[in-house]
Amino acid sequence: MCRIAGFWDLSYRGTYDLEKTITLMRDTMVHGGPDDAGLYMEKPLGLALGHRRLSILDLSPLGHQPMEFENLVIVYNGEVYNFWEIRKELEKEGYAFRSNSDTEVVLKAFHRWGMNAVHRFRGMFAFAIWDRRERRLTLCRDRIGVKPLYWYYRDGLFMFASELKAFHRHPKFEKRINPEGLSLFLQYGYITAPYSIFENTCKLEPGHFLIVERDGTIKKEKYWDVEEFFRKGQQEREMWLKRSEDELSEELEGLLTEAFKLRLVSDVPVGMFLSGGIDSSTVCALLSKEGIKLKTFTIGFYEKDYNEAEYAKKVAQHLGTDHTELYCTPREAFEVIPKLPELYDEPFGDSSAIPTYLVSRLAKSQVKVSLSADGGDEQFCGYTRYWMVAERIGKISRLPFRGLLSNFLDLISPDLALRLYRTFKFFLPKYTNFRDKYIKLRNVLKASGLMPQYDLAVKYFLKEDLLSLGIDTYRDMLFKAQVDGFDSLSSLMLFDLKTYLPDDILVKVDRATMGVALEGREPFLDHKVVEWTSMLPSDFKYQKGKSKHLLRKVLYRYVPPELVERPKQGFGVPVYEWFKGELKYLYMEYLSEERIKQGGVFNHLEVKRLLEDYLNNRGVNHNKLWLLFIFEQWRERWG
Repeated sequence: MCRIAGFWDLSYRGTYDLEKTITLMRDTMVHGGPDDAGLYMEKPLGLALGHRRLSILDLSPLGHQPMEFENLVIVYNGEVYNFWEIRKELEKEGYAFRSNSDTEVVLKAFHRWGMNAVHRFRGMFAFAIWDRRERRLTLCRDRIGVKPLYWYYRDGLFMFASELKAFHRHPKFEKRINPEGLSLFLQYGYITAPYSIFENTCKLEPGHFLIVERDGTIKKEKYWDVEEFFRKGQQEREMWLKRSEDELSEELEGLLTEAFKLRLVSDVPVGMFLSGGIDSSTVCALLSKEGIKLKTFTIGFYEKDYNEAEYAKKVAQHLGTDHTELYCTPREAFEVIPKLPELYDEPFGDSSAIPTYLVSRLAKSQVKVSLSADGGDEQFCGYTRYWMVAERIGKISRLPFRGLLSNFLDLISPDLALRLYRTFKFFLPKYTNFRDKYIKLRNVLKASGLMPQYDLAVKYFLKEDLLSLGIDTYRDMLFKAQVDGFDSLSSLMLFDLKTYLPDDILVKVDRATMGVALEGREPFLDHKVVEWTSMLPSDFKYQKGKSKHLLRKVLYRYVPPELVERPKQGFGVPVYEWFKGELKYLYMEYLSEERIKQGGVFNHLEVKRLLEDYLNNRGVNHNKLWLLFIFEQWRERWG
């Protein structure tokens, strides 16, 4: 596990120090690779590669990077867990090995099979390979998008890095805010690939190569797409439905057990984040039944609505793990908030980054690698919003006279609707953000089709909100919603596997873990598991109002249902309560009229209105204020 950076300046004329520049870029990411560092340069070509190492496999100097073999040079971040299997295959082909690292296997596999080598890799990875004979630079990112990879191209300068902050150390990097990236962030709380917060700067999409030729030509090639497996499952649906649940659950358990055990490959201790929910309990249960005693880690909160520690402790006791829990005070969480712009060097609005960082720091005190059970929700229909959207919004879509109702609601302003709600709210559910929910309802009634309705359901700032803020460039994520022909639940899971999982969840875990020099591994995201679950019909994932149906059958062989059965609870923190109380001063400071005017990004009058409505309980979604705060915090550090 490492951090990588590099550039190829096709217009290099010696106007800046190549070695100093790549060293500065590389060492912005020392937190993710404190154990070793290396450089490779071809100064006449303006090419430089940098590497920071977190030693996990082959702790000796033989694992040093950049690593060279004949005409190839590699900088690599990640783990290929089946590297011994690939190595044996290469040895039969006549290749010899100096180290016991997976880096050398990846390099020589690429030498032997070219870009086809990636189809043999099981793991998480982002790497760059320089072919000095062909003068070609090839970048690659893993299938699911566990490991990050940014790239930049302008005026003959191509750069890449694991983290955006590295680009700031290159003298030719021009940082201009990308209006499309800003639009995406305000709507969803994160920026989906290929966009980023800066112009001329992109994220390489999961399952893609990017190739830079000597004439500056750049092309992308897709080598894997999860959608293909959803389509295959649709074609084979009747065959799947003929199989019994017992047979399928046995097959699933076998797949999961193999994938989970594969992620224990390490020359350093391995632990596990345990929430006590279905997914993390399944990882612990299947490894425990193999006789593997894990160290498990949980962060707890004194605020009962956010605390999962008591559930995790019961599961840990049942499975006999070596369990550590830490109850977090508001003060400890507050200390993380100023770190967020440094950890997440483009605006990132998922507040669960705070407990993720805290549990990573806790785990790092005892281990160097930790498993995390992300991906189970997207594969097994775990999010409440899936069936709520599919069922409730589906019912709204079938309402007679839906158009007339929509037109009628257009006549009632959100402020009037809020006043009526307050008058009659004892008949209605209690909402702190009724005004925003009312506006969303009006838009849902107008939207046609499941995906536009889902898109509205997961947004914070709607199109009209952006215009009020002074943001007139609009880009939503519906360009990734090409999911025609699937049932509703499959469509929503596929959409999140392409967007929310790689660009929110995996970003959150990668930056939090690497921020404390801890390697995070994602056992549910083995591509063989993802391919199988993508073909599995949603009938086996959601039944009778309950999610993760087949996965529960596997888990309940080893953990009693009563230990994990509870309403779905996100890994969150009480941001709403904190910013109404102890942290109110931060909103007042960062969202002040003077600061917003000085920034010149947002309409200061609209921000003032939102802040006043929030503080006076006038029906504003508090996430809107959080996203504006996060952006202003980021702008102060990087903008």
